[in-house]
Amino acid sequence: MAEISNALILTHGAGSNADSPLLVAVESSLAGADLQVERYTLPFRKLRAHGPPFAGDAARDREGLRQAVLAMRSRVAGRVFLGGHSYGGRQATILASEEPDLADGLVLLSYPLHPPRRPAELRTAHFSNLTTPALFLHGARDPFGSLEEMSAALVLIPARTELIAVEGAGHDLKSKHAIEVIEAGFRRFFGTS
Repeated sequence: MAEISNALILTHGAGSNADSPLLVAVESSLAGADLQVERYTLPFRKLRAHGPPFAGDAARDREGLRQAVLAMRSRVAGRVFLGGHSYGGRQATILASEEPDLADGLVLLSYPLHPPRRPAELRTAHFSNLTTPALFLHGARDPFGSLEEMSAALVLIPARTELIAVEGAGHDLKSKHAIEVIEAGFRRFFGTS
C-alpha cells in the first residue's frame, strides 16, 4: 500500500458536524493519491447533537483539533493541513496562532470575520500572531464579512495568505462552481497536484 504524502483535517461550522454537505463535497473533490482528507467532528458537537457551541467549548474544540493533527502527523509522510468552515476555521486559526508549527497550512471556508450586521465585532485579535500560510475561500455574499472587509483583515496576518471569492455564494458556500473553486485554489496555493 502506498504511503499518503499529505493530509487535510477539515472541520465544520457551529451548526453542523463532519457530515455536512460542504465538507463531504470538499473531501470528495480533494482526496486522492496525494492527499488524504479527514473530516473531523469537534468535541462540542460530540457532546450535543444540536445547537451552537457554548463560550466554554472553544478551548476544548481547539484541543480536539490539535490531537487530530498530531495523530495525522504519525500517519502521513508529508504536510498536514488544517481547515474548517466558519466556526471550525476560526478555531483552526486560533490554534495555529498559538502553535505555529502544528499545521503546514490552513484552509478556511467562510471565515466568520464578524457576526452578521455587527461589523465592529471583528474576530481578528489573533491574526497578528498567525504565521501559518492561510487560504481563505469566501462567498461574495457572506454576511459574516464582505470581500472588502476580509481583504482589509488579512493585512494583519504576517503569513502568506490568499483570499479567493466564491461568486454567488453566501456563508454556506453553495454555488454551482464552489467546489471547483475550492479545489483549484487549494492545489495552486499549496502546490499539490
